[in-house]
Amino acid sequence: MLLLAGEPRFAAQDEATHLRVTVNLVQLNVAVTDSKGNYISGLKPENFQISEDKIPQRISTFEEGNGPAIRPSESIQPQSPSEASGPAAPAPGGDAISAPDRLSAAAMASTMAGANIFILFDTSNYMYRGFVYAQDAISDFVRSMDSASQIAFYSYSRDLSRSTLLTADRFRVVNGVRSTVAGDDAALYNSLLITVKDAASLTGRKAIVVFSNGPDDASSVPPEDVAELAQDTGTIIYIVSTRLAQEDPVSTAAFERMSKATGGKAYFAGTWRKEKQAFASIQEDLSHLYSVSYYPQANPNRGWRSISIKLVGPGMEKYHIRTRDGYRLLPPTQINTGNDLAAGASADQQ
Repeated sequence: MLLLAGEPRFAAQDEATHLRVTVNLVQLNVAVTDSKGNYISGLKPENFQISEDKIPQRISTFEEGNGPAIRPSESIQPQSPSEASGPAAPAPGGDAISAPDRLSAAAMASTMAGANIFILFDTSNYMYRGFVYAQDAISDFVRSMDSASQIAFYSYSRDLSRSTLLTADRFRVVNGVRSTVAGDDAALYNSLLITVKDAASLTGRKAIVVFSNGPDDASSVPPEDVAELAQDTGTIIYIVSTRLAQEDPVSTAAFERMSKATGGKAYFAGTWRKEKQAFASIQEDLSHLYSVSYYPQANPNRGWRSISIKLVGPGMEKYHIRTRDGYRLLPPTQINTGNDLAAGASADQQ
């Protein structure tokens, strides 16, 4: 288990079974596409130039799609396109994993293998129409995910229900999907915030896939708070809405802002067929993401830190990058590691 800097330690009785570390790791999930939206595969760590507040950073681990996570033999930070096309040059400052309280390279790679996917399903009273079709689309999405990925299935109306916690067992997840029933008002942003907190301490690719059939009419938190925490914790948000964009402009704007801020996408699918196409697009996106991590170089900024990623090497300037553009340093109290269940949430497991 990976703890963020400043998080509380485990109790003494847990020390024999839990690894206690303190790290300050930034993880980026990066989509690279050409001008037609086709995904670009086969890039290497030396093709990515990362800076934080204009301070060059060194890549610690690198993963393409569903492939294994690797750690470059040298902490790579190319300084120019010409350097990127030749032998990679390490940035000044020494090894990126030199502190004794940081994970070993092998342990880091194992924690980043696969993806952690949280599905958040709208079971509010907006869902009386098309409920079974939505369950079919989500079930097909679950079955399509790479076997290395773990999936959790949550549902929400006024409250959140953790129907199935993270598991590689697709049957359990689909069973959770099939057991849902439609009910109360919709508190999407409350439930989404809790889900982001559940994902916060996980490493590697982590994403929340929201299926929403209507506007939020019961939340106490604004969508901006959700987007900020997801952005700060490196959690991608994808949203599939059954309402066409022009039918609900307020929700449309909020969904697009949240997904864009986190490096995800929003889809507005007015038919069952388009719902399935949206889930297929999300599955393809997740399977083509590059996951890159780094330990930040010394930086006195304790607030918002801007991240810039450039592709370097011959012909790389024609490609497009989608990822989050920064994060805030969060106090430990803002990150829920799963020990504290928020009020109104159910922790039921199938």
